[in-house]
Amino acid sequence: MITVIIPALNESATISQVIRFCQADPNVSEIIVVDDKSEDNTVELAREAGAKVIISETRGKGTSMKEGIDASTNEIILFLDADIDPYPENCIANLSRPLITDTADFVKGAFARNAGRVTELVAKPLLTILFPGLAHFSQPLSGMIAGKKTFFQRIEFFNDYGVDIGILIDMYLMMARVEEVNIGYIENKSKPWEALGKMSREVSRAILSRAQRQHGHELTFESANTLEAIQREMNNVIRENLSAYKKMIVLDMDNTIVTDRFINVCADTFGFRAKLDELRFSESDPIILTKRIGVLLKGRTMDELLGVISGMKMAENIQEVVQAYKDKGYLVGIISHSYTLITNYVKQQIGADFSVAHQLEFFEGKSTGEVKSSLLFFRLS
Repeated sequence: MITVIIPALNESATISQVIRFCQADPNVSEIIVVDDKSEDNTVELAREAGAKVIISETRGKGTSMKEGIDASTNEIILFLDADIDPYPENCIANLSRPLITDTADFVKGAFARNAGRVTELVAKPLLTILFPGLAHFSQPLSGMIAGKKTFFQRIEFFNDYGVDIGILIDMYLMMARVEEVNIGYIENKSKPWEALGKMSREVSRAILSRAQRQHGHELTFESANTLEAIQREMNNVIRENLSAYKKMIVLDMDNTIVTDRFINVCADTFGFRAKLDELRFSESDPIILTKRIGVLLKGRTMDELLGVISGMKMAENIQEVVQAYKDKGYLVGIISHSYTLITNYVKQQIGADFSVAHQLEFFEGKSTGEVKSSLLFFRLS
């Protein structure tokens, strides 16, 4: 049987749904919510939903994970985030299957979304240099993981953003059988820009400290400082070479300029949310997914679609932010997997200079469901 551990901090909006999702899996016999001293009613909702609740003594994800492991009664342990709803239907089954069949000791979940900025710019380059055996993992920082308790108990948990990469490296160094599985589509929140610096430092520290332990005298703090100096000089050279070019800032539209995703609001407005979720779960190619989603809009008029975007809330002070960048000499653009009809409307509302998106075809004012993708999307993929 499986124990699901859910570290939580102020997740009253989603904790009950996550617990019910776990209860629906027949192999889950224990659900433990480790609360990190929430200031809302996360604890009460978790208990009402039927989970065992532990109040963590010290704030930090690593501490919460260790306390949950110590309290668990099953050999197979699975971690889920408390702020995701919905999870893909077979998420728990996909994560736990290699453990149940004893083909793996630790499983890392990957999901249908582009790898994050810290993953691509920090984690993967360092892993390629220091732990090339882990360089093939598409999402080494994913927190959706499962493993055997006997292996988890041998790990030293970081108590910051480095915890997930630290677990992966420790499992690798223990020669555990490690597997990455695709668990489907997840609407995962990106970290705010101000958190990326802290996250990068802590992920780097976790990787370097594990490399220090493995290589001993071969990797010193002097070596780490050398890596940092090289990176700093590379950044300086890049800045110098780009100084003569026009400065540009490009913003995503969904969940950045507007506070929701346009197609999600369309799905709720026009009643095709179930079909949209099914497509996201089953189709991994982003271009094909975009074209198949376009079919769901067949027959919708331009006025209907513009009515949806005009009713969506925009980020606070977005017009002022755009103007501030333009005053400093920046070109401001929008790039989106939405449609030019929509991004051009948003561009006009916020005062941006250009937009890049897919072309949703119309005939006599109604969508045909056909989508033409800009070549830029193929060059970026």
